[in-house]
Amino acid sequence: MHISEVLDRNKTAISFEFFPPKNEEASLDLFKTIQELSSLNPAYVSVTYGAGGSTRDLTHDLVVKLQQQTGLTIVSHLTCVGATKSEIADILKRYEASGIHNIMALRGDPPKGQTEFIKFENGFEYAGELVSFIKQNFPKMGIGVAGFPEGHPSTPNRLKEIEFLKWKIDQGADYICTQLFFDNNDYYDFVERCEIAGIKVPIIAGIMPITSRKGMARMAELSLGSRFPARLLKSLSRADDDAYAENVGIHWATEQVRGLLDHKVAGIHMYTLNKSKATRKIYEALGIRNFNSI
Repeated sequence: MHISEVLDRNKTAISFEFFPPKNEEASLDLFKTIQELSSLNPAYVSVTYGAGGSTRDLTHDLVVKLQQQTGLTIVSHLTCVGATKSEIADILKRYEASGIHNIMALRGDPPKGQTEFIKFENGFEYAGELVSFIKQNFPKMGIGVAGFPEGHPSTPNRLKEIEFLKWKIDQGADYICTQLFFDNNDYYDFVERCEIAGIKVPIIAGIMPITSRKGMARMAELSLGSRFPARLLKSLSRADDDAYAENVGIHWATEQVRGLLDHKVAGIHMYTLNKSKATRKIYEALGIRNFNSI
């Protein structure tokens, strides 16, 4: 099933994101997490690449295993980093043969040691080019693209940012999934700006609960400038240790999800960090077993 079909239903679609494990022990832990979260009946799950496309084979192995063993609807991330057009075509052929019919098309982060994205020879420079290539050569694939409620780190001009996003949609993307944010007003403003620009596809809200101070610092580093509201920082400053900081982060994310549900958003994408606790706690705090029951 395409994600666009999932989003066409009149309920908020809740989805989970995982990253591929790097060793056998991590693989066993991940499948335990997935089993725990599967009971929450996610609309779909997605699997990332590592920075610079470093886990491409691991991503492929994991999405195929999930497809074959779980019955979940799977979305695989695909980036422009370090691959020619023919190599990307081969990846897409393997996905089709394995029953994977949904792709999150991204430009991708520069490989380690590089500060700027450099187009690979005979590859793609922009995510929009990747979207167009998939649409033309693999028309049965569903395609998602990324959105940035707090602003794209490489495009400080926010008017241009929306223009570039509109271009990706015009190339054939079916929906937008946002990067993480901590103030729902940033998401609502982003959605309104998309509407003004004529972007009519569903926009899924990306939520990542803070589980430690170290994790928050890592989020700020990876997202190149997440905006942490002062009220959130004040709450975290009162936490005596990471256990209390985790409680603060889960509570904050729960209130974000509550607000998004009240606004009847198309979807909420939970960045799980391959752990089930925070996501399960959010469900429990909202008093529901799974979002298909509301």
